[in-house]
Amino acid sequence: WFQRARRARPGTAAREFYVWSDTNQRYQDARIIFKDFEVSNWTWDHVAGAYYWHRFYSHQPDLNYDNPKVKESVLKALDFWLDSGVDGVRLDAIPYLYEREGTNCENLPETHQFLKEMRRHVDGNYSNRMLLAEANQWPEDAVAYFGEGDECHMSFHFPL
Repeated sequence: WFQRARRARPGTAAREFYVWSDTNQRYQDARIIFKDFEVSNWTWDHVAGAYYWHRFYSHQPDLNYDNPKVKESVLKALDFWLDSGVDGVRLDAIPYLYEREGTNCENLPETHQFLKEMRRHVDGNYSNRMLLAEANQWPEDAVAYFGEGDECHMSFHFPL
């Protein structure tokens, strides 16, 4: 997806699969998680002629969950694995799905809304399957990924 996105014209469906910017000054309140390896959450891409957002490493560009096509594609990938017989899926780095100016871009309400959509999708189409949230956050933030029993079935917390 990223190779296609970086070659696509700005504003096209393919390009909008990722978070792009003409500047690396957006989302300045978001911490840099791996400071030993990254100096910014933005990396310049010479092919696209723009910066792309990555919450972790520069070789892991973040999907643009504000794009409905991204959410549709993620659910399609989820269906592939569940249709193939897996019993559960680990949702890696779940607190970081969305970016919002003026926030730390973690644990945002939009993330919980999408998890509720994902849970409804799984429960409505499969039985005895589970979603595991990998939320390396403080316990009071990690527990939120259960929702009211309508988000993830389990939560993975590294320090525990």
